[in-house]
Amino acid sequence: MRILLLSLIATIAFFGSPVSAGVKLKDIVEVEGVRGNDLVGYGLVVGLDGTGDGLRNIPYTEEALSSLLERLGINVQGEDFRPQNIAAVLVTATLPPFARAGTQIDVTVSAIGDAKNLNGGMLVMTPLNAADGNIYAVAQGPVLISGFAAEGDAASVTEGVPTSGTIPNGARVERELGFDFASLTSLTLTLRAPDFTTASRIENVINQKAGRTIATMQDSAAVKLAIDDRYSSPAHMLSEIENYEVTPAQKARVVVDQRSGTIVLGSQVRISSVAVAQGNLSIRIRELPGVVQPNPFSRNGETVVVPRTDIAIDQNEEGNVAVLDENITLADLVDGLNALGVSPREMIDILKSIKSAGALHAELVVQ
Repeated sequence: MRILLLSLIATIAFFGSPVSAGVKLKDIVEVEGVRGNDLVGYGLVVGLDGTGDGLRNIPYTEEALSSLLERLGINVQGEDFRPQNIAAVLVTATLPPFARAGTQIDVTVSAIGDAKNLNGGMLVMTPLNAADGNIYAVAQGPVLISGFAAEGDAASVTEGVPTSGTIPNGARVERELGFDFASLTSLTLTLRAPDFTTASRIENVINQKAGRTIATMQDSAAVKLAIDDRYSSPAHMLSEIENYEVTPAQKARVVVDQRSGTIVLGSQVRISSVAVAQGNLSIRIRELPGVVQPNPFSRNGETVVVPRTDIAIDQNEEGNVAVLDENITLADLVDGLNALGVSPREMIDILKSIKSAGALHAELVVQ
């Protein structure tokens, strides 16, 4: 039986021992109401080199093109109009908070038909709508893609995704959101990783800096702030508070990525007393067929192939079972497995088994 001393293999990311380090509030919280808004629109990309939609298969592309040309004063109804340099696309973008009219934002363009490549295409003016149905931006410009596609008569090659691209600063904001931040009478800080200890520390730091109670923890994800009279506006107050430093509480967590064999253990992981051993059973099966010849001068004899199977079972029983003492730290865990070349798959199985035994005091996240 092969012995597994608990340590970490090279594929395990190790962050070191716990260190008390302050983190700025702006890095761990969001301000309720201050967020981006998703935009989406349907448009056409023109100027493609014969890699656009097949209009016989994608009728909505032809309808959109006819509608566009009619708005420009060109009637193509009833005409045999089937170009190959046009593609129907969905255009998506995010309207950032406090975006003003005239601000330019990036957009993403993705083909929704059977277009093969958007390289060299130009997005025609496309209105972008929010969830309320209103138009907040208009996109237009050349599409930049990171992939390419090439093909011949007998082979083809594709690198990346040539049917999706971006337009940097490709949309201009035409309408602002009706959010009056200066009129707020209170602010709510929402934690990106909800935790009661972290929320309590944020409340204490803000109240200590202010010299009075202006912050109240509502739950593990929210801390409510009353607007301090010392500041001329909520924006000035927030500009100071977001730079306060807080030490966030960390949960003991082990993250396992089974596809890549990567294991990440937080510094708070603890392991109780447990014994670990893994068997090393090897089974070899070989087919060694034999040939049987008839006796000399035999009239009715014939050559026969006789099957012969060789099975060997090896089991290494050397070594001792690894016994871990109470409250083993991550550093102790590293010192053990590094000495043994444990494979990622074996390490994942070990962690699962220790968790099932109740000896791993951490959240096990398997991806």
